[in-house]
Amino acid sequence: MTGRPFRFAHLADAHVGAWSRDVAVRDALRESVLRALRTVGERDCDFLLISGDLFHTPVPDPAEVAPVAAALKELVDAGRRIYTIYGSHDYVAHRTSWLDVLAETGLFLRAAPEAVRAEGDRWTLPYLTDEATGARIAGISGRSHGLDRSYFLAVDSEAFRAASGFKIFQFHAAVEEYLPDHLRPHIRGVSLDDLPGGCDYYAGGHIHRSYTGKGPGGSGLLVNPGAVFGTAIPDIEDGVAGRSHRGLVIVEVRDGHPTLEWVETASSIPMKVFDIDVAGRTADAAHSEIQAAVARASTPGALLFPRVHGTLADGSIGSLGLGHWRADPGRGAASVHWDLADAQSASPGDDAFDGDEARLETDSFHRLSADDATRLPSLQGPEGERRLRELLEALGTPRSEGEAKADYERLRLLGALHALGLDPSEAP
Repeated sequence: MTGRPFRFAHLADAHVGAWSRDVAVRDALRESVLRALRTVGERDCDFLLISGDLFHTPVPDPAEVAPVAAALKELVDAGRRIYTIYGSHDYVAHRTSWLDVLAETGLFLRAAPEAVRAEGDRWTLPYLTDEATGARIAGISGRSHGLDRSYFLAVDSEAFRAASGFKIFQFHAAVEEYLPDHLRPHIRGVSLDDLPGGCDYYAGGHIHRSYTGKGPGGSGLLVNPGAVFGTAIPDIEDGVAGRSHRGLVIVEVRDGHPTLEWVETASSIPMKVFDIDVAGRTADAAHSEIQAAVARASTPGALLFPRVHGTLADGSIGSLGLGHWRADPGRGAASVHWDLADAQSASPGDDAFDGDEARLETDSFHRLSADDATRLPSLQGPEGERRLRELLEALGTPRSEGEAKADYERLRLLGALHALGLDPSEAP
């Protein structure tokens, strides 16, 4: 393969707007993403690939969107192209997301078709051509709870694979062969062989831990850059411990061969994840131990992520009031974000879980779908857990400014019926 050398950047899972209850952590995440976008220009990249989940919700706070949109516009104004697919957090059924709005302004080009497809329907994979470099770019966007798996199985990628030039395939799905062991029980992905063969670069996303590998049949370079910052304490810990990169990948292509450079762009603010064992302690003693542990870890401006675990000898976890303790003014830590998933009160039923939201959500859905008393069989088991998540997303989407109440309510109903596997034609 011949052609002039070129350079592109690849990032995924920025999740701008995450950590909504913790301003200091949310600000650090946003700055990490903006630093990554600045790097694209500083390194004179020809184009940028965003492989899903630029924002944490389909309709984020406009204050979170504005600086990101400004950074993207600066890249476009400098002649750089941006190719994006939607992630599982970007897409929302029956509604317009911020990515849709930004795409219409010309800030980026959508590298994947967004049409919802019936399972099993055969479809042809379209692709774009980056005119300056000759690169061919195609992709499949992510969907919540792995609903995009059927798209991989039904796609006809022959025309794309036959095209000349350096071929890039973007995707936002877990690849089972590259899943970390601790995620295998919780995530169902696509098989490596479900990806189109013969590509030179596979631009992944969705899994928040970075990895590299080979595409189907050993062809091409497969890269998942990991989360730019992270959306949960395990993500933070992986980054601090060096188990995952935090930033983006710069890819240099010479004579058709890509080489990688990992660029760390995560906030330079000190971040510390540490354990506090309260097993067998009274509530008063536990509170004192927690105070001491936080004081030892605190430095000016630091983001602290303590994980409290163990069963108290008396009292309740809720009585410690940790959910209201968001900073350590004594030592100047900017934030204290608690993980109480493994902390238990002395008496069952007294727990008031106010710790890590992502883990709380996962545990709650798992318990609900495992409950034999659930009246609807469609809400039981792994499939039931998926439907419960989709139902919450359908019903929890806020009403947009200017949207008629009747339209809003009907869209929520249609989304709920779809989540429950019921016929939307029966809606009033």
